[in-house]
Amino acid sequence: MDAFLLIGFYILVFVGLPVGLVCLFYFVSKKLGYPKLGKYLALIIGLIVLTFVLWTVFEDQLFTKDNAKELVKEQQILLVDDFELQENKTMTAIGDYYHTFTLKISGRDKQNAIIKIKTAVNFKTDNSSIEQMLYLSEQRYYGPKVIQNYETENAYVREYFQPSGQKGYAPTFRRISISKTKNILTFEDIDE
Repeated sequence: MDAFLLIGFYILVFVGLPVGLVCLFYFVSKKLGYPKLGKYLALIIGLIVLTFVLWTVFEDQLFTKDNAKELVKEQQILLVDDFELQENKTMTAIGDYYHTFTLKISGRDKQNAIIKIKTAVNFKTDNSSIEQMLYLSEQRYYGPKVIQNYETENAYVREYFQPSGQKGYAPTFRRISISKTKNILTFEDIDE
């Protein structure tokens, strides 16, 4: 039963609200004696809503190698050589966002990234992770930005955690994993 309510809510918000706005702009402008203005406003609102819907539906297909390179660069890992975008997935729900992609990188870029992680001041060789800090109430919304570097059995990992600074807003949590056996870099962005 809850699923039907949720579907009804989505239909109301994503179909009913835009259609209602278009009709409101059209009929109010027409009543005021400006039917052409009403048509133009309805067309502009319709195009904006259509663009938003198409952007949301095709978000994964519109993701480029340049987007991937910029997200990796934010964590001071530079990709100099050409790479292949093997997989890209985005999942969203109310209040949650998860984006991950996998890159096949060159051996030189892999070695440079591993050196960057291993030479970091806070590099650890055990499985310690920042995930425990995500759910601490005092660290989730307020506190310093934390970058943690560590090695697991299968990968070298760099995690980035920045509290939102506002209660109720998700912090930024990003993880880059570099496989020990393959030239694979996996990026994860988790907002809960």
